[in-house]
Amino acid sequence: MKMSSTNKIIFNPPENKENKYIAILVDGLEEHGYDVNRLDDFLSSKTHFQSIRLVHLNWFENLDDSSSKSMWISYLRKLVVLIAVKFGKKKLVWTMHNRLSHEKKSGKLSRALTKKLVSASDAIVIHSAVSKEILHSQYPNLKAKVVHIPHPDFVDVYGPMIAENSEKRSSKLKLLFIGAIKPYKNIELLIQLASRFPNAIHLTIAGNPTSETYRNELVKQAEGMSNIALELKFIPDEELPNYIHQSDLLILPYSLESSLNSGTVILGFSYGRTVICPRIGTIDDLDGGEDVFDYTYVTEAEHMDALEKQITKAISIYQKDPNALIESGHNMRDLVLRKNNKELVINKLIELYQGIL
Repeated sequence: MKMSSTNKIIFNPPENKENKYIAILVDGLEEHGYDVNRLDDFLSSKTHFQSIRLVHLNWFENLDDSSSKSMWISYLRKLVVLIAVKFGKKKLVWTMHNRLSHEKKSGKLSRALTKKLVSASDAIVIHSAVSKEILHSQYPNLKAKVVHIPHPDFVDVYGPMIAENSEKRSSKLKLLFIGAIKPYKNIELLIQLASRFPNAIHLTIAGNPTSETYRNELVKQAEGMSNIALELKFIPDEELPNYIHQSDLLILPYSLESSLNSGTVILGFSYGRTVICPRIGTIDDLDGGEDVFDYTYVTEAEHMDALEKQITKAISIYQKDPNALIESGHNMRDLVLRKNNKELVINKLIELYQGIL
């Protein structure tokens, strides 16, 4: 599937410090002959603008909500991009990552921008089947081509998976939350629940909080709890395999209101660990059965109860056979290698581009 280097496209953002999702796709496209450019350079010159054939946007609906002024500037800049795409007759692809923007302050403006994005797109990439239902229910007159392309696996992307050893495992079930520490990820709920299992679980929360204020709130909430380790810092890529290896299970109590797909779920599976997680689109599509601890809820109280039940279930399994959860994790690794294979994902993306160019 080699392409001519004259196929100049924009893929935005060109990089993402939170995970290697973008790097996998950009590197794959470049290996197949695409000349991938930055959105920041889109209007840098007439010649460059005219040379771009396709613009692919990710998380474009998210706005800078650090202040009201920043939010409006962010919104207006993005409108300029959409206008330039339209009048330049460029093909537009948008990837739908979430149900709603996670940023609550900019919700209304973000929804307005999403509506314009959907209307302007030639194709919309979805990473889970339920996304198509959501799109058609929210936008009954949707004209864009909707293409289901799985989220790529992260197998060996952050280094090789560490081999399991035969040492006796801890008496406590080791749970891990890893990723950017943001309010919609319900970290407070995790800390609250950990207090109910002081002798049965050890919870590690690893990642960088969005602000010092939020960091201080979490530290205060976890104060005096010996079964919680707060590692509230940026976790370098090369350390991720070890963090995951040291755990028995990832725990990711995301908001069902906004979350749809999760790279961290795919990361956990890719490195041989299963998850406790709401039944978001990623979980639904993989359909891991008993190898995944998924649940649903409507209210916050229901979320607490459902999460507690899954933790209790995991503790019971672990106490009967400490290796059973590891086996489930390895089963999920095999599943993502089949269903979310990186090369398969890149080939499907190239097929989409070829179909609209």
